Amino acid sequence: MKRDNVLSLMGIAKKAGKIVSGEFQTEQAVKSGRACLVILSAEASDNTKKKFLNMCAFYKVPAYSYGTKEELGAAIGCEYRACAAVLDQGLALSIEKKLKACWNGGCESDEYSGT
Repeated sequence: MKRDNVLSLMGIAKKAGKIVSGEFQTEQAVKSGRACLVILSAEASDNTKKKFLNMCAFYKVPAYSYGTKEELGAAIGCEYRACAAVLDQGLALSIEKKLKACWNGGCESDEYSGT
């Protein structure tokens, strides 16, 4: 399983209008119940990671740390992004399946961690 699969699916979700990114929009999506999955950059600050992991645990939204800010941003057509939320359940499940495959050793990167 290559990293590109996760990032490609995120690009598809963006084209479908099913991703919001940036801390403010991601937080609003989680708190409003629209977020189905949250992706945090592995380079996000410790405070940002803690904030989103706690928030996602409270609202029962799966959250994963994956890729660099540049990779995450490029996948969704932005320069840099520390976090993004997937708003479609089907796309979220597909992305989460690819992330879990990485968790189980099928990914080339060591920058992955899941909750």
